[in-house]
Amino acid sequence: MKNIIAIPLENGILCQHFGHCTEFALVEVHEKQVVNKSIVIPPPHEPGLLPAWLGKQGVTYVIAGGMGKHAKDLFNQNNISVHTGAESKNAEELVYDWIEGNLTSSGNSCDH
Repeated sequence: MKNIIAIPLENGILCQHFGHCTEFALVEVHEKQVVNKSIVIPPPHEPGLLPAWLGKQGVTYVIAGGMGKHAKDLFNQNNISVHTGAESKNAEELVYDWIEGNLTSSGNSCDH
């Protein structure tokens, strides 16, 4: 099964405030193997924009630090699964944690 995982980044590390990241790593995983990785620049931040935009990129899963409930709901409406509370690591480490089933959560630090 193919998944495209989006990870919000700032300076190459997971951005803990989802809506304010400077770029996204889009990592395509097929049968537990990374088959493609790209870095994309998101459009300017507007409430509710990123879930639809990432959906158009083919994203099926988001690994995030903090994310508000409304954003999570919008991702679910776009058939995108969300993991919040991820540690501040680079995209490769987070994807390999996801592949191995070792992705941890320290709780969601966002309350809006």
